[in-house]
Amino acid sequence: MKRRTFVRTAAAASVAPLIVPRHVLGGPGFLAPSDTVNIAGIGVGGMGASNMAALTNQHIAAIADVDFGYVDGSVEGRLQDRDGNPRPAYAALQEAYAKAKRYADFREMLDTEPDIDAVVIATPDHVHAIAALEAMGRGKHVYVQKPLTYSVEEAHALKAAAAKTGVVTQMGNQGHSGDEGRRLVELVRSGILGEIREVQTWTDRPAGWWPQGIGLPEPEPVPEGVHWDLWLGPAAERPFYPYTHPFAWRGWVDFGVGALGDMGAHILDFPVWALRLGQPTRVQTRHTPWGGEAEAAVTYPLGSITTYTFDGLGGPLKLTWFDGGLMPPTPEGAPEGFAFNTDGGGIFVGERGVLVYDTYGRNPRLLPASLEAEAASVPTSLPRIEGGMDGHEQNWVRAIRGEEVISCPFEYAADLTETMLLGIVAMHAGQPLTYDAASMSIPNAPDAERWLRRTYRDGWALPTI
Repeated sequence: MKRRTFVRTAAAASVAPLIVPRHVLGGPGFLAPSDTVNIAGIGVGGMGASNMAALTNQHIAAIADVDFGYVDGSVEGRLQDRDGNPRPAYAALQEAYAKAKRYADFREMLDTEPDIDAVVIATPDHVHAIAALEAMGRGKHVYVQKPLTYSVEEAHALKAAAAKTGVVTQMGNQGHSGDEGRRLVELVRSGILGEIREVQTWTDRPAGWWPQGIGLPEPEPVPEGVHWDLWLGPAAERPFYPYTHPFAWRGWVDFGVGALGDMGAHILDFPVWALRLGQPTRVQTRHTPWGGEAEAAVTYPLGSITTYTFDGLGGPLKLTWFDGGLMPPTPEGAPEGFAFNTDGGGIFVGERGVLVYDTYGRNPRLLPASLEAEAASVPTSLPRIEGGMDGHEQNWVRAIRGEEVISCPFEYAADLTETMLLGIVAMHAGQPLTYDAASMSIPNAPDAERWLRRTYRDGWALPTI
């Protein structure tokens, strides 16, 4: 089946009701629509604060963070302006936090707060899977920031746990709920671009956001009030280093998965979703030098290019990822003065034209301009999420109540995360990899399979459900 036929067929199959019977979305911890959800947060001062601020119409019962008491960067301090006044967006959240029970260790919180219905997890990447499985094993609904997990094996574990427990799950890639992103998917699936054999994607990260390509700085004393051992969690014990906590951890090999794990969830999401790509059969990453040498690398390269090959129902497709400010070539036939959004985005290359979009699926536009007239006749086939991108957290709440279909459940988010992380595996391996998704194996380089998994520090094993 040619890809253009495949996407048209897929579009017809994609139509789903906006409201589904409550018994379908029910399960452990299910609440009636009239009930207020008792929510706990794990990692509540950074991105977690943004997520929790969108949930203050519910009951924020408890919060866990390693920074309570951190003099120079406390949770409260991040919600205030320089004069110590609550930032307008966080005024209600600060009031909610003041009433919530507080813990440094999320495991203690989960053990002692049985009335929690749902948990938001916005820790660094290396803690996501353990925190999520601890919550899911107790029957709690979970919202986990992107990327869903640190390793491919963890992505499989969370997907299996979601299916087994029946809790409502959501990954924090809010563009998946956006009207523009959903329209993008509808346009691609309509076949308006003809046969699609190539997609190119890019981001400016990490430049100007966090350091990569650097070696170990000199260690420093742990800042007062930071529970450093808890922050390390399952990662190997090490001294406190600058450029790690509280924000710049993403470029460190032990804690994050770099620009691909960060922004891939907002950019790769759309080709993976629109074309139902499944997992790649071949992955190759080329990059600038690591921060450190070979096995001793401590930070990810400053820039990289990852090429995925997919062999799906629609035929072979090449998906390329550029980061660190590297950019794809300008598409053939682009009008004079055409320019990409250098912050990030993607381009679907079809036999009839191209579709360009920005990060989060925003601003989808077709070239040549004549395709825009055809686009007007493409029907709406995906349900819209109330509030769009800004409604991503409330979509999770409404799904818990059985009022709305969940936007980005682990069933999908785990597969997207696996695709992203395979680029990191190829980066570690330093060679092209063939991938067998069914067996989670790398036939041409079995030694590289160690990068599909990770080693956990004593006391931090991955929970089994």
